[in-house]
Amino acid sequence: MADEKELQQLKKRLLELAGRSYEHGIYTFTPFLGLSEQQAFYEIQRDLAYAGTGMEGGSPLCERKMIRFGAAENLGYEEPYPIACLKVEPVMPKFAEQLTHRDFLGAIMNLGIERSTVGDIFVREKEAVVFCQDSMAPYLTRQLTQVRHTQVKCAVTEAAMELKAPQTEQLTLSVSSARIDAVVSRLYNLARSQSAELFRAGRIYVNGRMAENNSYALKEGDNVTVRGFGRFLYTGEQGETRKGRVRAGVEVYR
Repeated sequence: MADEKELQQLKKRLLELAGRSYEHGIYTFTPFLGLSEQQAFYEIQRDLAYAGTGMEGGSPLCERKMIRFGAAENLGYEEPYPIACLKVEPVMPKFAEQLTHRDFLGAIMNLGIERSTVGDIFVREKEAVVFCQDSMAPYLTRQLTQVRHTQVKCAVTEAAMELKAPQTEQLTLSVSSARIDAVVSRLYNLARSQSAELFRAGRIYVNGRMAENNSYALKEGDNVTVRGFGRFLYTGEQGETRKGRVRAGVEVYR
């Protein structure tokens, strides 16, 4: 998570990119931004709107995203986001290890590239789909040859079209209300004081935006990220218990 000084520098950079796009009639792009960095964008979004803004990660499932400045109706042309999709798979699947997100990310970072050049990584069985800046794709396809002890091959792919939503576990929680702090506390077995600290630390996001109000009433379809704990989709109230408590439905991403 970026610190306050880094976020202020990012805001300055966003203003510069918007100005360049508007003044020169071109599209400009940020690197991949995490949730706290996207929040910095939302905080000054009104000051950037004149240039036209958009956000994309390579797939609707992506959390890390690029911001684009410029709009076709103003510039007279369209330019895609500079995002490539890579498929990383074992050379010999039969002997491959069961690899995790951390394993793939670690192997990529060990190549000496910046985290901001890489977007989301989706792991399925022994392979992964990796989003990156298109300028980094040739380097990664050449250099990413091993993840832990497993030899891998890496190539540009259209697998983004095949991505499916992560597996979820459906749960029904008994809570005092649909307030976000009540649901988070119950789902992750936290005391209210612990939940409150997560809000103060800016670690809870609803639909990509930082949740500053811990009394926010969750709505059906809200996607919630609790940094350090996980993500869940709120599926709505499912009636009441005999004691008058709310039955809150959630789908927890695994």
